[in-house]
Amino acid sequence: MLDKLTAIMSAVDVNLMIEDFSDIDLKSVYGDLIDEAILNADKTVASVSVFLPEGTDPAETLAFIKTRLAEESLEADISVVGVNESDWANTWRQYYKPLHIGNRIVIVPKWEEYEPEEHELVVRMDPGMAFGTGSHETTKLVIGMLEDRVSEGCTLLDVGCGSGILAICGKKLGAGICRAYDIDPIAVEVAAENAAENGCEVECGTSDLLRGVKAGEYDIICANIVADIIIRMAPDIGAFMGAHSTLLASGIISERATEVVEALEANGLYIAETLEENGWCALAVKKLSD
Repeated sequence: MLDKLTAIMSAVDVNLMIEDFSDIDLKSVYGDLIDEAILNADKTVASVSVFLPEGTDPAETLAFIKTRLAEESLEADISVVGVNESDWANTWRQYYKPLHIGNRIVIVPKWEEYEPEEHELVVRMDPGMAFGTGSHETTKLVIGMLEDRVSEGCTLLDVGCGSGILAICGKKLGAGICRAYDIDPIAVEVAAENAAENGCEVECGTSDLLRGVKAGEYDIICANIVADIIIRMAPDIGAFMGAHSTLLASGIISERATEVVEALEANGLYIAETLEENGWCALAVKKLSD
């Protein structure tokens, strides 16, 4: 469990503090040289801390961690230090401003006024506590890829949809049937509310990755998750892809891109495009011809 937790937290930042006192062996060290707090600590509990630079959107980070924990079926207590708990529900909004992504998409908080240019497509969002404001590199990379690949009336599937931002962007760009799934019922509810806010017809449902997803071949599949989850999905994702389908896989730390590529290629897929930004990697993946 600690390994999985560390992997999730390292997706936020590689600078972590890990506290695990279960392997302290008093037979090999002098007990009086160890801090009393450590000696008395609960050896069945470990913690991983990540430190965010000032100006980082804490709500986006918290939603990211919660979503990834749910996908791994991990139970963990999360605490936020250095933030006034009484203001927590609203302070994150000060960091969330209109974002221009790609050539046409503008992500606008639904409480903000914005007058779009003629060529712009406005996506109004209130992510609540679901991941997906558009500010994270992983989301921006996929939205840019969607602009280049969505065609009028194509079918789109978003696995691990969070706030629903990718499915909504796809719909705004002209996609036909759009389906969005998440393991977290709260995220599914948020995604449905955001789709309605944008006047977009997006089918939202709960699934454990691909288990529970409506069967069929989708023209575009978005999986903005993390490396370990994409690797786990690799053997099954081909069943949802046709000869011309594209999987947009993101949420991958650049250092782990090779592992993800190897897993996908081992299951009859190949990498058509790779994009990187600030240590994050997104892949456009195609299916090998039979």
